[in-house]
Amino acid sequence: MSTLPLSQPATPLRYEQLIEGEIAALAGQINAIPALATRYPPRWLAIQLLEGEEALLDELGAPERALAMTALGTSRARLAGEYGDELDLVIAEARYRLARAVVARAVAQPATRTVTIADRIDHLTTHRILGIPIFLALMYLVFNLVQNVSAPYLSWINAVIAGPITRWAEALLALAAAPAWLRSLVIDGAIAGVGGVLVFVPGLLVLYFTLAVLEESGYLARAAFVMDRAISALGMHGKSFIPMILGFGCNVPAIYATRTIESRPARVLTGLLIPFMSCSARLPVYVIFALALFPQRADTVIWAMYLVGIVVAATVGIVLAHTVFRGASHGAFVLELPPYRLPSLWGLWSHAWRHTSGFVRKAGTVILLASVTLWLLLHLPWGVAEQRDSYFGRLSAGLAPVFAPAGFGTWEATGSLLTGVMSKEIVVATMAQVYVGETAAGPAGATPSLAADLQTIVGGFGAATLEAGKQLLEVLTPGVTLFPSAGAPEDTALSAALRGAFTPLAGIAFMLFVLLYVPCISTIAAQTHELGWRWMMLSLALTLAVPWAVATLAYQLGRMAGLG
Repeated sequence: MSTLPLSQPATPLRYEQLIEGEIAALAGQINAIPALATRYPPRWLAIQLLEGEEALLDELGAPERALAMTALGTSRARLAGEYGDELDLVIAEARYRLARAVVARAVAQPATRTVTIADRIDHLTTHRILGIPIFLALMYLVFNLVQNVSAPYLSWINAVIAGPITRWAEALLALAAAPAWLRSLVIDGAIAGVGGVLVFVPGLLVLYFTLAVLEESGYLARAAFVMDRAISALGMHGKSFIPMILGFGCNVPAIYATRTIESRPARVLTGLLIPFMSCSARLPVYVIFALALFPQRADTVIWAMYLVGIVVAATVGIVLAHTVFRGASHGAFVLELPPYRLPSLWGLWSHAWRHTSGFVRKAGTVILLASVTLWLLLHLPWGVAEQRDSYFGRLSAGLAPVFAPAGFGTWEATGSLLTGVMSKEIVVATMAQVYVGETAAGPAGATPSLAADLQTIVGGFGAATLEAGKQLLEVLTPGVTLFPSAGAPEDTALSAALRGAFTPLAGIAFMLFVLLYVPCISTIAAQTHELGWRWMMLSLALTLAVPWAVATLAYQLGRMAGLG
């Protein structure tokens, strides 16, 4: 095999004169450190160190590393007056100039550039004015699909849990001659708590499916590019937007996704704002309240909650950027836009189910344990007649006055928020016990009818699928009524109970608080791991003060306007 002789490029890579002088000086210092000179080419290493790649020195001994860092600090200090924090950008631009020169000699460009369909789509999706409205419209479509397409399945799962599953459990407990307290634990604790959360699995499946469509199609990267202009005032750039969008699914992976952000200040600021992005665990709270208090505008209410989260995150970000992070460098945003592509149905389903199955596993473990624990706390001291007099009721009642200015200063609402610190799904599980309680169970000793139960399970699923298909067509054809007979989803016992416990204005305030308050334990742990405990404590302070202020302000302004 023959080899070709290596030759110097016709256009050598040279930087600005001042930078070249420091590269040569730093390379000379590196030559004087044998452990470095024998490991890396001195000129290459000097350039890498000036760009911030100090990890290359980690394997050195302490004396050698100290010498290299001293030399690097001296070179940077001399360059700081001319370039400041943009030295890495200046070095990168020199490389791009060389690349453009090579391309100009090697590639023949056509006289007129061909405009492809993808270019035309990008002209709209990345437009400086139209880009953000397009993004908001797509997010509205997403939450419209979540609400309307999943609603028939919500009614079906609720009917199955409140009907066949509850009746079968009662029958088995009766056959086993179980005591009354065990029946209450199983029916009012485990089934009511876990079942109250499982009804929202279809909504989460639709949410993850639609978010996967946006990501796999290539649009999500365009959204990050568009939002770069909008969030630059927050001291962040487009790379911060992608973790924040991931926060719509779950805050935990979103926190870890901040690792892609090179700037430490921008990474920390993004990690502090992610808990304000409404994760999927909060979705069940919005759905149950929207169906109960705003049945005709449920999709708009849900979309508004997600939008408020973005607005509040932006507001808090502006305040932090101009106070805590004032003067910090946040780097430049460079992103390669992937080509548009048609996602595969199997890939979308795998993505959606992988995330939704985690919710189901949590329902069978964490939420089940929390529901049983809550049932015990609601019945201790043993034999207490009223839940309000239980240990849990007393603790909740003691904290309830804090939330009175926000319109939901009851022990039931306060208790739901307390348990929600563990996981936001538990808010609904708690409400199913404290608001519905024993009314969630069927009549004691009811004899199951196998034929009727199978009809509820199998026939109900078929009917729900047909209705979901109709709703999908309705959502995708706005302004056109294809199925005028399509009715509202069947009411649930919890929805009926919430209508009696909350006014619409108080319900809005409660949803706002759930949207913004302390994230789950897993998110707190992720923040501690990625940002440090001091920043985690600041995040806790923000997610206690901001939600209370926003919920109280919304409720009080609503009362002044005569809305509640």
